[in-house]
Amino acid sequence: MGLTENITKLKNEISKVIVGMDAEVELMSISLLFNGHILLESMPGTGKTMLAKNFAAAIHGKFSRIQFTPDVLPSDVTGIQFFNPKVQEFELRPGPIMANIVLADEINRATPRTQSSLLEVMEERQVTIDGVTIPLEEPFMVIATQNPVESQQGTFSLPVAQMDRFFIKINVGYPDYEDEKRIMQIHRGAKKINKIAPVFSILEIEQLKAAVHETLISAEIENYILSIVRKTREHNSIELGISPRGTLALMKAAQGKAFLNGRTYVTPADVKAIAPYVLGHRIILSLEGALTKTPEIIVEEILETIPVPVEQGANG
Repeated sequence: MGLTENITKLKNEISKVIVGMDAEVELMSISLLFNGHILLESMPGTGKTMLAKNFAAAIHGKFSRIQFTPDVLPSDVTGIQFFNPKVQEFELRPGPIMANIVLADEINRATPRTQSSLLEVMEERQVTIDGVTIPLEEPFMVIATQNPVESQQGTFSLPVAQMDRFFIKINVGYPDYEDEKRIMQIHRGAKKINKIAPVFSILEIEQLKAAVHETLISAEIENYILSIVRKTREHNSIELGISPRGTLALMKAAQGKAFLNGRTYVTPADVKAIAPYVLGHRIILSLEGALTKTPEIIVEEILETIPVPVEQGANG
C-alpha cells in the first residue's frame, strides 16, 4: 500500500471516532514523517485529546500519556534512578516520556521547571537521568495539547525555547454544523464506538521518512523560504522572528506537503499552505503588534508581500 492510500486509510480510521478533522490528520502525518512534535490548541471540549490519542493508536508502537498538573515533577516525566535493596544497586525506572508517541495533555498546566524537562528530549531524542544519558527509540513524537492562554489559576505559558521545538501548531476549531451533527449521531446510541486499527508499522514509518527526504527543493524555493523567514526578523510588529530551526522546519514541512500530494518536488503553493502552521507559534510580537494582530495574521501578510517564484517543476 502506497503513502496516499495509507494516509487515506489513516483518515478513515480516525473518522470512525473523530469527525471533520482530515486537515488536522494530514498536518500530523507530515509531522510524523520528520519526528516533528505537535502542539494542539483550542477551547476545552473540542476533541484535542481524543484526536491525539486516536492518531497515536493508528501507529504500531509504544504510546504513553502524561496528564500535566502543577504538581507533576520533572522526574515524573523522565524517570528516576532508585536504589533496589534486594540487589544493593541503583536501577532505572523509566518515565512515560520513553515511548514512541507521547501525549502531553494540558502541557501548559505544568510548572516551568517541569516543562523544561522536555527540552532535551524534544530536541535531542534522549533523556539524562542522574548523569546517565539514554537515547530514545525511533520514531519519537510528542503530541501536546493546551487550552488558549487564559486567566486561570494553574496555567503557565510555554517558554520560547519550547515553542520553537514544536514542528507545527494546530488550532483546532469548532466543528461545522454537519460535522457536529455527525458527532451527535455517533455518540447518541448505546452501540460501542469503534476502536482505531493501527495503520503504520514502525518499519513503514522509517521507510516513509527516508523517502520524503528525497523530495526535491529547487534553488528558487530555497530563496523563497529564506525570504519569508528573514522578513519575520525585519517586521515592525515582530520582536522575535523565526530561528534557523524554524527555517529548517518550514523546508521539511513543505517537503512533507509535496510528498503527501504525490509529487517529487516542492512548489511555492506547498510552502504557502504549510507556513502558518510552522511559523505562527515561533513568532513573538511587539507590544504594539500584539494589540491589533495575531502572529498567524502577520505570517499571512508576509506571504502576500513576498514575490512567489514561477513554478518550473522538478528542475526548478
